Amino acid sequence: MILSRNSNPNYSMCWLSYKPIGKKEYVHDVEKFLGQIVLLEKNIYFENAANELKKALSVLFETELRLNNALSLYVDSGIILGKVTDENLRGFISDVEKEAVGEEGFIIKVVDENKKKYIIVASRSEKGIIYGIFHLISKFRLKAKLKELNCIENPKASLRIINHWDNMDGSIERGYAGKSIFFANGRIKRNYKRIWDYARLLASIGINGVVINNVNVRDKAIWLITPKYLNDLSKIAEIFRFYGIKLYLSINFASPIYIGGLNTADPLDENVQKWWKDTVKNIYSYIPDFGGFLVKADSEFNPGPYVYGRTHADGANMLAEALLPYGGVVIWRAFVYNCLQDWRDTKTDRAKAAYDNFKPLDGKFSENVILQIKYGPMDFQVREPVSPLFGAMEKTNQMMEFQITQEYTGQQIHLCYLGTLWKEILEFDTYCKGKGSYVKRIVDGSLFGMKYAGFAGVSNIGDSINWTGHDLAQANLWTFGKLAWDPDEKIEDIAKEWIILTFGDDKKVVDNILWMLLNSHAIYEKYTTPLGLGWMVNPGHHYGPNPEGYEYSKWGTYHRADTKAIGVDRTSRGTGYTLQYSKMWQEIFDDINKCPEELLLFFHRVPYDFKLKNGKTLIQFMYDSHFEGAEMVDELIEKWEELRGKIDEEIFNRVYERLKMQKEHAIEWRDVINTYFYRKTGIPDEKGRVIYP
Repeated sequence: MILSRNSNPNYSMCWLSYKPIGKKEYVHDVEKFLGQIVLLEKNIYFENAANELKKALSVLFETELRLNNALSLYVDSGIILGKVTDENLRGFISDVEKEAVGEEGFIIKVVDENKKKYIIVASRSEKGIIYGIFHLISKFRLKAKLKELNCIENPKASLRIINHWDNMDGSIERGYAGKSIFFANGRIKRNYKRIWDYARLLASIGINGVVINNVNVRDKAIWLITPKYLNDLSKIAEIFRFYGIKLYLSINFASPIYIGGLNTADPLDENVQKWWKDTVKNIYSYIPDFGGFLVKADSEFNPGPYVYGRTHADGANMLAEALLPYGGVVIWRAFVYNCLQDWRDTKTDRAKAAYDNFKPLDGKFSENVILQIKYGPMDFQVREPVSPLFGAMEKTNQMMEFQITQEYTGQQIHLCYLGTLWKEILEFDTYCKGKGSYVKRIVDGSLFGMKYAGFAGVSNIGDSINWTGHDLAQANLWTFGKLAWDPDEKIEDIAKEWIILTFGDDKKVVDNILWMLLNSHAIYEKYTTPLGLGWMVNPGHHYGPNPEGYEYSKWGTYHRADTKAIGVDRTSRGTGYTLQYSKMWQEIFDDINKCPEELLLFFHRVPYDFKLKNGKTLIQFMYDSHFEGAEMVDELIEKWEELRGKIDEEIFNRVYERLKMQKEHAIEWRDVINTYFYRKTGIPDEKGRVIYP
């Protein structure tokens, strides 16, 4: 092992901060199986997994286990690590069980017969064993009964990737947790301890890929694919490799011009194709398991194939051909739209752009190209409808892009747990192949039988002491990994497990934080932009209320409020956006009385005196929602205050300060938005509360 990881971090380890279990009865039951750790596979990846287990057990059970590299099974008691194909396990793992373990999966089996007391953790690959070890450690910490340890686990999706928007100067685009852990001052950092611990965190939630640089690839970052940086990148790749994670890079499509000195980046030009093949070959000479490229092209001023009259498929396929011999993939972002729109133009609808650009190309992308599609048609708003591209691209590999970092959801100052929103999105039934055509079945690859499918999450970590700025924002990273591994898992179970592993199993702690998490998105939505309104933020940094911040801009993010109504008519009679959905959803979204009210203002232009299902007018609902949302922040604060003395004091104080800021800013949202609507309409609040004229 070439890289040292021995040092005491001055930062938390989130849900991997181990403490002694303490429950004597449980310790007594498990100790019978802790004779030693036996390795049936002799390689550095299994050894790393064994060391992770050894380190955890030394804290949890306060016992030092001997690591046995004998490669044979002759002990009476121990935790056995091996491959499912190992002959030593033939008597314990059946052929049926062996076949059920996938390439990245694992089996855990408790053997308690005669004098033999084993806990077997077996996988088909080096990746599977590290996932299995972290799963076992978590189950111990959750005090799972021995019989509950038995399981076969396989990830549902093949790609589970974190996207970093880190820049070479150390800044992070849409980062709210400090500076980059990878870059500083135009260089790659060599603080490998922090990267090693990050790899551990990601492996513990089943992540298998990481893109470490911003999708907006500019300046020195363009050169990351060259020998100038590849040696240092190979060291980072080695760390991630120990934890089953591949390294990916974002690239600039015009790199043949910037780096190669060519006069074109035309994907059909033979010199361009050769340049990329030579570049890819060189990358793999440094990083043999390099994952591939993430590409943002022809989007928000990033160069792409459109410049040369080519399609997205032409551009993606050219890169895919270069990567294919090495097993690499091209992840092509579908975030493409006209960002120079005229606000006077009421026909052009940004929401339609991704579908209009990519639907005609279905079936034209190479087998190792994956479209990375944002969950909604706009840009990570508090609530949007599910992108109609999910369900429309039956012949194309697809990934779901979630934004873990809270760009429009409070920037890790506000508590806003995103798991509840993500779960709703994954459970959305597109009806593209009839009932049961859930988004989760599209992004796990099963609905259309695709080889590549999965999840991409825009990272919310930085070099802050708690990784995510807000200690409770760690739950969003945890939840992304858990849903990417198994989108069928209940969100309440995911959140509860994170709480116990992070803060312990005190009932009051678990109940209060669980309530805070599960209600936080709805609270944030109430005092910001309910009913699918979106966008009422300050331009540029996207924090704080500004009702018309983008209303007359080039970005196409309009709500078009006047004195009578608000919202954009996106029905088949309006911009035609609803026509991009299956017939069933088109009919529902088209009908103002059937449209889900949480998306009402996304799909319809609505008069302020329109009656909602609860009998309130639209304007009164807006007033009530913003007052209620701001008031409910007090409930978040009260729930947290009740935990004083039960939570580490430093963590308690950090979260408490954020919650107090959230209250102040929620009041600002309430007053600005309510005043805006009152000044627009002249309609007073029926309840006579203070709204500023």
